[in-house]
Amino acid sequence: MNTVFSNKKAIAIFVLPTLLIFCGIVLVPIFVSSYYSVLDWNGVGKGTFVGLDNYVEMFTDSRALLSIRNSFLFAAASVFIQLPISLLLALILASSVKGEGFYRTVYFIPVLISTVVIAQLWSKIYNADYGLLNTLLENIGLSELAQDWLGQKKTALASSFIPTLWQYVGYHMLLMYAGAKSISQEIFEAAKMDGASRIRTAFSITIPLMKPILKVCLVFSIIGAFKVFDLVYVLTGGGPLFATEVPSTLMYTTIFNTYRYGYGSAVSVFIILECLVFTILINKFFKTE
Repeated sequence: MNTVFSNKKAIAIFVLPTLLIFCGIVLVPIFVSSYYSVLDWNGVGKGTFVGLDNYVEMFTDSRALLSIRNSFLFAAASVFIQLPISLLLALILASSVKGEGFYRTVYFIPVLISTVVIAQLWSKIYNADYGLLNTLLENIGLSELAQDWLGQKKTALASSFIPTLWQYVGYHMLLMYAGAKSISQEIFEAAKMDGASRIRTAFSITIPLMKPILKVCLVFSIIGAFKVFDLVYVLTGGGPLFATEVPSTLMYTTIFNTYRYGYGSAVSVFIILECLVFTILINKFFKTE
């Protein structure tokens, strides 16, 4: 193996197929979208060069600014609600509780289900006429709280958060669980001998040693929030009155409903840059000597 890994020609041969696929699927579309973003183009015929006009319009359009705000709210919900819940569940399961394998599987099941199926499921739960949520509220005497959860501006966005958080709690939990389990048991035994409680052990030993995994989860959750599309599109389509609009739904409707490929491509480039910038910032924040 050492001979193979020291052979740069062999490494290049093995890496080349994956590199070509990556370039064809990721890099080439990014450059093409960047080119389209400086055009006024309807998808047919020749486009007109407009420079940065599409970007200027994006940052001055109230709908686009609302979509950007909503994506940041999705990211905040992921970081401050989803990840703490995942961390708590991971720490509990990693402490060798009874039925550890069963609970690990149960929490991970939503991750395996298609996001479209998740959205359809929650749209039935939120349904104003026969939804499980309103039925439950009526049965426990809180019928005054029953409402059209996805049809009102004041509740639609928060209602869209919950399915996303619920679906991926198990994903981040499993990553954190693996990180916690990889820590040597000798460290925990030493802490126990010193009289450290479980809470003190978690905050002084487990969580600091899970720093690399926490960084990965943070990057995944923020990027996932910035790119969220299918769940929002199926649940609300960006409505009502753009209350749940996010950059990806704005990009989709702009390109395929109004045929403004240039403006839609500008939104897609913004999403890429947004994800890239935050990934760099998170890596710098977690950087250690």
